[in-house]
Amino acid sequence: MTELELKVKQLLEEVAVDYSTTGPLEDAIAAITQSLRSISSEEKVGFETAPKFIEDLGVQANKVKFTFRKPEFIVIGGSYSFKAVARPYLNVDILIRMPKTCFHEKDYLNHRYHAKRCLYLCIIKKHLELCPTVRKIEWSAFRNEARKPILIVHPDVECGVVSEFGIRIIPTAPSLFDTSHLSFNRNNVRAFTTDGLPQATPNYNCSILEDMFLEEDMSFIKQIFMEWKDLREGLLLLKVWARNRSSIYIHDCLNGFIISAILSYLTTESGGKRINHSMTPIQIFRVTLDFIASSKVWDKGLHLHPSSWKNMSEEERKHLPFAVFFGDSSGYHNLAFQFTRSAFLELRDEAAWTLGYMDKYRDSGFEDVFLTKIDFTTKFDYCMRITCKRNCGRVCTSGLFLDKECWRVYEEKVQSLLAEGLTDRANVVRVTWGNTPSDWLIEDGFSKFGDNPLLVGIRVSSLEKAFRMVDVGPSADNKEEAVKFRKFWGQKAELRRFKDGRISESTVWECRQWEKHLIIKRICEYVFSLHLSLSKDDMIIAADQLDFSLLHSGRDPVSFTGDMISAFDSLSKRLRSLEDLPLHVSSVQPLDSAFRQTSVFPPEPHYLAKEKNSSGKSHKFVPSCIQPLEVMIQLEGSGNWPMAYMAVEKTKCAFLLKIAESLQKRWGMMCVASKDEVNVLMAGYAFSLRILHERDPSLLKKPIGNVQTKDISPVKKDLLLCSRHSSMLNGFQGLYPMFGPVVRLAKRWVSSHLFSANLVDEAIELLVAYLFLKPFPFHAPCSRVTGFLRFLRLLSEYDWDLSPLIVDINGELILKDIREINNNFIQSRKPCEENGQTRDQAMFLATSYDRASESWTKLSPTTQDLRRIASYARSSVNLLSGLIEQGGTGARTWESLFRTPLKNYDAVILLHGDRLPYPQRVLFLAELKEGRLVIRGRPSKNFQPYISQEDLKGSFQEARRKLMVNFDPTWCFLEDIKREFPDDFKVWYDSLGGNLIGLTLEKLGPKKRKREGGDEEGRMVDKLRCIGEVGKGFVKSVHVLKIPRS
Repeated sequence: MTELELKVKQLLEEVAVDYSTTGPLEDAIAAITQSLRSISSEEKVGFETAPKFIEDLGVQANKVKFTFRKPEFIVIGGSYSFKAVARPYLNVDILIRMPKTCFHEKDYLNHRYHAKRCLYLCIIKKHLELCPTVRKIEWSAFRNEARKPILIVHPDVECGVVSEFGIRIIPTAPSLFDTSHLSFNRNNVRAFTTDGLPQATPNYNCSILEDMFLEEDMSFIKQIFMEWKDLREGLLLLKVWARNRSSIYIHDCLNGFIISAILSYLTTESGGKRINHSMTPIQIFRVTLDFIASSKVWDKGLHLHPSSWKNMSEEERKHLPFAVFFGDSSGYHNLAFQFTRSAFLELRDEAAWTLGYMDKYRDSGFEDVFLTKIDFTTKFDYCMRITCKRNCGRVCTSGLFLDKECWRVYEEKVQSLLAEGLTDRANVVRVTWGNTPSDWLIEDGFSKFGDNPLLVGIRVSSLEKAFRMVDVGPSADNKEEAVKFRKFWGQKAELRRFKDGRISESTVWECRQWEKHLIIKRICEYVFSLHLSLSKDDMIIAADQLDFSLLHSGRDPVSFTGDMISAFDSLSKRLRSLEDLPLHVSSVQPLDSAFRQTSVFPPEPHYLAKEKNSSGKSHKFVPSCIQPLEVMIQLEGSGNWPMAYMAVEKTKCAFLLKIAESLQKRWGMMCVASKDEVNVLMAGYAFSLRILHERDPSLLKKPIGNVQTKDISPVKKDLLLCSRHSSMLNGFQGLYPMFGPVVRLAKRWVSSHLFSANLVDEAIELLVAYLFLKPFPFHAPCSRVTGFLRFLRLLSEYDWDLSPLIVDINGELILKDIREINNNFIQSRKPCEENGQTRDQAMFLATSYDRASESWTKLSPTTQDLRRIASYARSSVNLLSGLIEQGGTGARTWESLFRTPLKNYDAVILLHGDRLPYPQRVLFLAELKEGRLVIRGRPSKNFQPYISQEDLKGSFQEARRKLMVNFDPTWCFLEDIKREFPDDFKVWYDSLGGNLIGLTLEKLGPKKRKREGGDEEGRMVDKLRCIGEVGKGFVKSVHVLKIPRS
């Protein structure tokens, strides 16, 4: 048995129902069936039974009277009837046949059938409420079709198979009407006209035909499945696959019945007998997906039974009024009449995407295919929520029900507008409206239908097209098309002459470079405002709601990247041109994350970091600190370098000093030297120069990644590792332009929740890169919100205990390398298994330059830290998904994603916000009202984040001397805490500038606890008071939130 077959077997065991344990359920079904059969009364039924429903349906009161009689026939239908129910969902369908005597021969007209069908169920419900087995009865809509309600009965029994189950009561009406009256080209809703001419009502007709042939179709399918175990198991696999994809397992696409019908078709002659008895469940799964994805049979229509073609005329076959046609066993009804074109195209795309992935990754792709949830918000690049509750009049302009329900018509209208407005910007546009309320009462009619928001999902074709600022329309010479273009775009349309000389209609979406991700949002808002009269409050598009976390004064600092790169290029040329060095500079490499656009706050040009005072304007707020950009330089080769470690370091220092001296002498550049680096101020930026050479001891360390410490101070990382990491990712940003924004949001989230000491920036970059390299079951994200959501899901769902995460950016890892990584991963787990202790390395992150995961995650996060991070990520996923789908209320806001709960810390330290080096980066100044105050301090006057106006009015050179390069009082304070209390507290902090530091007590061993005595609370308060004294002038207050247990 292969690994894939073993996994499939385990999955089937998990989702299949053990029918030997369904005794209580069988008893409940028997009791309900008996209750239905025992109905003896023949009461008169009329409009007054469900007046609001009948009125909303548009049926006259005198057309719905009938004498109720009990069901003629009761049978169990659905997957339960042939033992193919897939857990955890368990619905049992009971089909009840309504007597012909309850209907008139012309009740197929104008929704009379639907009205009587509902009234029939009202009487059934009244009798079932008397059954002692029944706990609760709810109304629902059959396949989300509001005019066809069904009953969901919840028995008062417990079933070990599942915790919750329902029994669906579904009416049927075999042979009720002459099928010729319900052909697809007939009009049976007289109000459905265009310019006074009646229009065909194929969907309305199929709604009735569905009830007429449901029993027959179920019997046909049951006969095929009943004695075919592998086919049933293939059906289970397809259900699991489809259910995990919420945008295709929905009212206008797949459901369990349609999947079983497709499988049945593939076993018949009309389906080419593509499935046979020699196939295994996984083979059946693959054959079915291949048929869905690539078969041309869909173009001309499917027929469940070979002989059913004869029931359709040649004219009907040529002009089928459906997006998809799937003739049932009778040939009169289209099983897929509710399918939309967009839903079918998405289904085919999803099937092809899954097959391609399975072919590429074989056994290793099982979890992604069958176990990963693909919800609406995570799948699409842009998600839109349209609130139609305030716009019911516009939704139902022609009434609630004609051929289609008004909600389906509105879906199609939104779909059509977006397809025309977005053109080639989008690969997939998906519009769904789950309009059936969960607490529907038939007495309310359809008043609550449409309260749920309409959801729109857009998958971008490419960022180049999505960020296009000009859309070119038809030529001015093409009058007819130009008129259509102007009618659609209104005032936005304009005639333009292009560089190639052509004159065409066009639309222009002007925006700043860093706002291009909003172009699709602006197109949608404009189109819906013009054609649907929707206000901006009625349509919420998830695009820029998280931008607030990345902006400075309403502007994204990444917009200065061009200036920064120009400054670096100038510096690089100057370094290479230095002639008075013993060894010439051979290469200059940017290492800082700002160069690859993954820095949350890339430095902005600083007034005092320029060579001279070139600006005549006054500067109100000039930061006193400047963040340097790390740059690595290499010198030409030489055999005269010393071998001793200290000698090499001293020699590098001497070279750096000589470089600084040369730069100052030749160009008058300001240089600030320190022990390990030289900071050069140029063109508004500070560049931190460090030297790497062939005999650098860091190159000779074994293992190469043994550079990470548990210190909370900035880690001087191995230059070689940083160089390799930077080289690898610099090109990656060019391939995936959305990589940078997603990384920035991820880093902001990690820091906001005080995990800066647990996940280093390089690890975050690799995690996000993985989302682009191996996006399945999604496509590579093309929006920052979706990419960020997937990053949170990766943190919360990845099985770090059992699998290494391999990031192969350049595709250079071969099978041998993968085996080496897996062996390294197994070796890293062995000490933990042998000793029964918690391992240090919880996150195994392997790359081509680090196959043992020793660079960025060797010592952090720990297992406990990773669990905490995953828990926070899980909460953020739920919050973010809810905000996209339902919006925010109360405390559930977009800002809440970056607010960390304080209840999880034993103590917290609040810093003076106006003494932070970059106060403009603080998202929220933390305030604390609960807990015990230990100490409160006043702000120091020794440090100010901004240079005073008095100093700025003086000479430029004097003002420059006030500038502090790479100074951060928060880092200094954290180092002091670590030095003074190395074993007492675990420190949680925000490296991007928050004014909150969290403390949790390190667990003491029994010997140390005994040695220190019993007053743990007193000792803790004393230590916290000492921390307040250490940070005097910087610490605002210290609070105890949890009293330690003795």
